[in-house]
Amino acid sequence: MTFTLRKKDILIDILVRLPAKSLVRFLCTCKSWIDLIGSSSFISTHLHRNATKHTHVYLLCLHHPNFERNDDPDDPYVEQEFQWSLFSNETFEECSKLSHPSGSTKHYVIYGSSNGLVCISEEILNFDSPIHIWNPSVKKFRTPPMSTNINIKFSHVALQFGFHPGVNDYKAVRMMRTNKNALAVEVYSLKTDSWKMIEAIPPWLKCTWQHHKGTFFNGVAYHIIEKGPICSIMSFDSGSDEFEEFIAPDAICSPSELCIDIYKERVCLLFSFYSCDEEGMVPNDLWVLQEKRWKQLCPFIYPAGSYGTIGITIDNKLLMVRRDFLRGAGDLCLCNYESKQVFETGIELAVMKYGEIELLFAITYIESLALLNKY
Repeated sequence: MTFTLRKKDILIDILVRLPAKSLVRFLCTCKSWIDLIGSSSFISTHLHRNATKHTHVYLLCLHHPNFERNDDPDDPYVEQEFQWSLFSNETFEECSKLSHPSGSTKHYVIYGSSNGLVCISEEILNFDSPIHIWNPSVKKFRTPPMSTNINIKFSHVALQFGFHPGVNDYKAVRMMRTNKNALAVEVYSLKTDSWKMIEAIPPWLKCTWQHHKGTFFNGVAYHIIEKGPICSIMSFDSGSDEFEEFIAPDAICSPSELCIDIYKERVCLLFSFYSCDEEGMVPNDLWVLQEKRWKQLCPFIYPAGSYGTIGITIDNKLLMVRRDFLRGAGDLCLCNYESKQVFETGIELAVMKYGEIELLFAITYIESLALLNKY
């Protein structure tokens, strides 16, 4: 089957509107369709439409598969089940469950999502923890090789993943710290399928510091770090290998209550720690990084209680969780920062515990055909 230029344009205009699952089925039709759908230009066009029009967008959440139970969540002898699933960004209905791509039954954590790809690894990271770059939409994944750069144990390992538009490559950034505060940074390139050790570590990072949360935007990994009484945002450009430090606003006094994400194409900080003048309400302060300075926006006011902000969606809604401590879960809400509207999703997130630290996971996932062809 061959296409004239006009017919091909019409066909592309139809196909880019379809979900990835349908397009994968069409690969069984004929060679012309395989060449078209698997081409880099079509994959880019399909992704661009999904991202700009917010079509085929989901909430990727960690939840309990069967939550109706009377188990004690603090009972060490009760093994709780966790399930990653995709939920509709509009109706909040569960669309699909995501099992480990390698067939493993072990629980995994998602350390980043970009252009339809997710980076997954173990709950407790070490330098030799296996990593998988996975596209659940087309059921394909890539396993990076083990690094040969280091072979020592680290007290803390942080992993982030995303796309760097400047070099047209997907990057995984792994930062590792020893008990003696030695820092090692490695960068994985999906394009070359190899790791690179970063040799030049700035002096301001060679000190006692605690790592908190992070995000990845336009090829740059951002981490909240605590150096004694100072709270900073450390950035690392995975393309140029350059570090930079941004001191957090003075009002931020507790990094554990701080959330970092992307709001309207800018790195932002969300902080909720104190009460406001209005009785029964709590402010959520928001700063955006603008020309290397923090600009404070109007706070988001919401009812006091067990609420917490865990992120921001692709359409700039706040991901907030109302904790139910007795049931060991959290009700996910979407909050429109500008209109102040709150939407109940009906999604109950699971709570993962690491000692005194409790984490809940919900991120935006955009369907794509990434990894369908040879990267």
